[in-house]
Amino acid sequence: MLVSFVWVTSLLSPVANAALSEDCQGLVAPTDYNEQVQQDFLQNFPALSASLSPLHAPIPHKPGTGSIGIDFSVIPPLGCDRRAVLNYTKTEDTNKSPILPRPRVSFAFKPLSLGSNQLIPYGSFGFVPPVPVNGTYNTIASVELGAGMNVFNPQLQTGFRLHATLQRTVGNIAGAFEPEVDPEFDDMYMSSTSGADFMIGYAMNKSVTPYLSVGLTEVQSFFWIGDNDASGATVSNNLHPYFGPAISLGVDALAAERLRLGGEFYTAPGGYSQLDGVDNSADVEQASRYGSIYTARFRLAYELGRD
Repeated sequence: MLVSFVWVTSLLSPVANAALSEDCQGLVAPTDYNEQVQQDFLQNFPALSASLSPLHAPIPHKPGTGSIGIDFSVIPPLGCDRRAVLNYTKTEDTNKSPILPRPRVSFAFKPLSLGSNQLIPYGSFGFVPPVPVNGTYNTIASVELGAGMNVFNPQLQTGFRLHATLQRTVGNIAGAFEPEVDPEFDDMYMSSTSGADFMIGYAMNKSVTPYLSVGLTEVQSFFWIGDNDASGATVSNNLHPYFGPAISLGVDALAAERLRLGGEFYTAPGGYSQLDGVDNSADVEQASRYGSIYTARFRLAYELGRD
């Protein structure tokens, strides 16, 4: 499950004995290191990890049918170069869970006439309850609305989808500079992703449909450090929230009469948006430094309402 991916803000002054993990000892900050760039990446990454990608064909079900199941999103571990903050004097414990499991239900509605074609609208909802994991409580809610249709021949599918995800994590996220000395306080990380995708797929037979989804995704985030200690709390701002491409390449398959399987390669390769009134001097040419992810996602579901 998604847990702490965020860091101690640079508004706090680093100390000589700040916590540096054993596997990252001897790190030297690169010449182009920028604290704001590092912080923005660490706020964008957890949101991108929880974004709702398709994991289905442009037409996910026969009209009047749906499914209930679970999605599994692989969360890539971050290396020292991504976890090190405060000029490489402190590393964050980000790699706490390799998988985000998300229960998800979906349904395809009755088709709508569109000339000689039929447009099949659908929707899905995913939810991760606030189950405690490694000292944090994570709540994730996702929704999807879309429509697909067959064009030119019964096997070629196209579609369009809108998606949104809200995420809230409460717990000791930032971590202390000196864990054995400093007290622990709860923090709060909140994020949202939203986007629109165009999809195309080809039904090789009645049960297997490879597909490609291409679109744009936007991230917004908020990080409150020291949530239960208002006197010392501070807000760390994401000055370059992710806004850029999101691509999925996958296969949707009905493996048995009611067993639906899906798998895809998902990437948000890089992008950022500039907030109004923010100094632009921290910008770098490589947009991927503000946020990027390359990962795999899988789906296991039980088909409902089939003949």
